[in-house]
Amino acid sequence: MSPARPLGDFLREWRRRRRMSQLDLALEADISQRHLSFIESGRAVPSREMLLHLAERLGVPLRERNPMLIAAGFAPVFAERKLDDPALAPARQAIDMVLRGHEPFPALAMDRHWTLVAANAAVTPLLAGVADRSLMDGAVNVLRLSLHPHGLAPHIANFAEWRNHLLDRLHQQIAATGDRVLEKLLEELSGYPAPGTGPKSPSRDYAGIAVPMELRTAAGVLSFISTTTVFGTPVDVTLSELAVESFFPANNETARLLRQMAEAGPLKDES
Repeated sequence: MSPARPLGDFLREWRRRRRMSQLDLALEADISQRHLSFIESGRAVPSREMLLHLAERLGVPLRERNPMLIAAGFAPVFAERKLDDPALAPARQAIDMVLRGHEPFPALAMDRHWTLVAANAAVTPLLAGVADRSLMDGAVNVLRLSLHPHGLAPHIANFAEWRNHLLDRLHQQIAATGDRVLEKLLEELSGYPAPGTGPKSPSRDYAGIAVPMELRTAAGVLSFISTTTVFGTPVDVTLSELAVESFFPANNETARLLRQMAEAGPLKDES
């Protein structure tokens, strides 16, 4: 067995990932730089409370705090339950309420790897144009479904803009978490065919407040802006990594079409 990773390695890695010097972190955590230096070098062992305090100041994901605790000789404190665990029932109910309450506009819930957890009824009609139905089998990856050339990509009117937006979000997530699964996902998505020439995106003016997604459907072009919702102060790893993406109509015509689609039921793709 390989030796356990020293606590100092964890702290230095996350401090550098956050581009913080020892002095920066010491000031943020309200401790002396000397004490922090001793912790990183192994000359001092922090209390569990101090270690969690440092992890909080560094914005370390809950998933990564347990290994830090183990490295310091403490037991893990953050449980990781499956979403169907009875203990997470209130959280799952909250997600379902948000998804249903957002109808007739689309909304979905994802885990840390962008794997679909749940979606409301308004999402299904938007996927009618997906050519490769295997993209929606098993564990559905939302980014793969969006950017795959046989997924939604051919139907996104402003695909180049939307692709850049999603890849930028993924870059930022990797920088924040260091997740190797996401690094591999980014490599895969970046290898998909780059946007070429095609129908131009319809004119729009959102005053620079958001990057829209403009989706061609049998009903017409639907324009969306989105928000991301996460749980506040979670202490469960699974719950801390869940996010709800809610899509709102970016114009009155999209709102009207979505209400019509909800009343009419699923639509076939325009092609």
